[in-house]
Amino acid sequence: MSAAAAAVYNRKDQASVSTLRILSAEMVEKAKSGHPGLPLGAAPLAYVLWTRFLKHDPQAPLWPDRDRFVLSAGHGSALLYAWLHLAGYGLGTDDLMAFRQPHSRTPGHPEHGPTPGVEATTGPLGQGFAMGVGMALAERALAARYNRPGFALFDHRTYALVSDGDLMEGVASEAASLAGAQQLHKLVYVYDDNRMTIEGPTELAFTEDVRARFTAYGWQVITVADGEDLQAVHQAVENARSEGERPSLIVARTVLGAGSPKEGRPEAHGEPLGADGLAATKARYGFEGKPPFFVDERVARNFEEKASAWREERVKWEGLLAAYAVKYPEEHAELARRLAGALPGGLAAKARVEFPADKPVATRAAGGTVLNALAKELPELLGGSADLGPSNKTLVSGGGSMLPLNPSGRNIHFGVREAAMGAVANGLALSGGFVPYCGTFLVFSDYLRPAVRLSALMGIKCVYVLTHDSVGVGEDGPTHQPVEHLAALRAIPGLLVMRPADAYETQALWNVALETRGPSALALSRQNLPVLHPSLYPAVEGGPAKGGYVLKDAEGGKPEALVIATGSEVPLALKALEGSALAPKIRVVSLPCWELFEAQSPEYRASVIPPGVTRRLAVEAGSPLGWERYAGDRGRILAVSGFGFSGPAESVFKELGFTPENVRSLVEGLFA
Repeated sequence: MSAAAAAVYNRKDQASVSTLRILSAEMVEKAKSGHPGLPLGAAPLAYVLWTRFLKHDPQAPLWPDRDRFVLSAGHGSALLYAWLHLAGYGLGTDDLMAFRQPHSRTPGHPEHGPTPGVEATTGPLGQGFAMGVGMALAERALAARYNRPGFALFDHRTYALVSDGDLMEGVASEAASLAGAQQLHKLVYVYDDNRMTIEGPTELAFTEDVRARFTAYGWQVITVADGEDLQAVHQAVENARSEGERPSLIVARTVLGAGSPKEGRPEAHGEPLGADGLAATKARYGFEGKPPFFVDERVARNFEEKASAWREERVKWEGLLAAYAVKYPEEHAELARRLAGALPGGLAAKARVEFPADKPVATRAAGGTVLNALAKELPELLGGSADLGPSNKTLVSGGGSMLPLNPSGRNIHFGVREAAMGAVANGLALSGGFVPYCGTFLVFSDYLRPAVRLSALMGIKCVYVLTHDSVGVGEDGPTHQPVEHLAALRAIPGLLVMRPADAYETQALWNVALETRGPSALALSRQNLPVLHPSLYPAVEGGPAKGGYVLKDAEGGKPEALVIATGSEVPLALKALEGSALAPKIRVVSLPCWELFEAQSPEYRASVIPPGVTRRLAVEAGSPLGWERYAGDRGRILAVSGFGFSGPAESVFKELGFTPENVRSLVEGLFA
């Protein structure tokens, strides 16, 4: 809807705001749990934003040029659901009554997917703030690639409602700093400044000058003294939209739980009002005697009238897109493919890289080579590293840096901001048209973990390039040597954790990551590894995509013992068996991705790891946690049970037992 409409607000608007408030409070009361405080206090802010500025169409929730709205303060989900109900997104009264109930479309915190109109899964504070930054980057990048004179296909904004809790979180600080550096002027955040937390006034722990802080980040800061003043809120958003260089933060003073008996008290944050409290609140806003979930006819008509204007915007854009398709058919075809989430036909063959069999290469280096080959075929492949591009090998050669003056750059410089990097990547993925990737050391996946978990929860495609994947980091010592990190990542449902053994496995697993709907993590080595060339080990060609496969078999395909390994320990196992009298009895299994392997049929898994073969040795330079499922009751596990230490990689591996001699001895012990 055009924001040029005069800032005139009348009783119909006030009634609509009150309806948002009461619907929210009634949802919480019906569920006997939830957070009424934010919806009661922030409803005026949201109403102005949603009805006078947000470009959207409930009939087409995924319209590519819609404005994005992120409820970063996800605990206020009841307010969002009330809005979606009134705006016509298909949430009925039954959905509101099912608030916070199993398998409803109104879960306790917003979830992307089940509920139309919910742009992102939020609740962990600060994550939505940072995802919005990714969405703003996506809009700018799409505009740079596809907009033409007279064809502004991408010209939308990203809005968010954020809380004091969001602003306290470090991930929001990182993202705000990045947004300022990138001059994302189409980013408009409204801060619900109610000055109250669960434990009491924010001044107990949050005394900084937020305005000065965001000004220092490079944001425009606008103050609204009274968040109940619809016209003042409107003018603030107008001012934010007119800014051409900086993101904007609107600091609006509100009252937690406004109009309720718990107004301004910490209890209003996360406790139902109670029957008497709800009744008093309904009376305060003119709903005395009204049945639960009541919507006045004039309020319903208000939203119906706005819906027609929203629809006009979308229909006009679709006409523009149709004309664009005629004038720019190649660009349109590429854009349509990207927005559909489809890959170009024959991608794996087009981007195939050959690696010399006689030249060892670190899987991080192989990954960089593969990434660059893929980037030539995939304009949607966009990402960067947390200031580790040369180490992670995540730089797209010739792609340029994404900067305010070069929005079409292929390399995003996230700075040393792993937490924001992961969340921004999620925002890029949620926007549509991108396959984001981001890189850091595996040990720093701890900083990424909240965003990785959300990408898995949402089922969105992000690729995490996690290099320096073991104690093989060497001299940097135990602070940089991951031990428990593979196990921790494998514990996340829906995440593919892939640790390739060589360059060809790396290539195969990059392709898997691109073909997978959800997120993937590639754990790659710092040190050089032998290339398991397909001419020597034909199974390398297709086996990695199944997560586990027979790399080198026993004579006649009838093993008496198994050595199962991942990553750099696969060539170690092969080396250990060279010249061993037991080698003809041993099957070497490469198991680069447990999740993919477990997704195969029982018959396939049994063909790789026969249940009847109980002599087993599992080898991985990480935590032993989880390996018992593959080692079995009678097998052994060579892993890292403590932390590493600083020293050359060879010395660290030797002291921890990762040598051909020790592996051979352990294999021999299986037959003792």
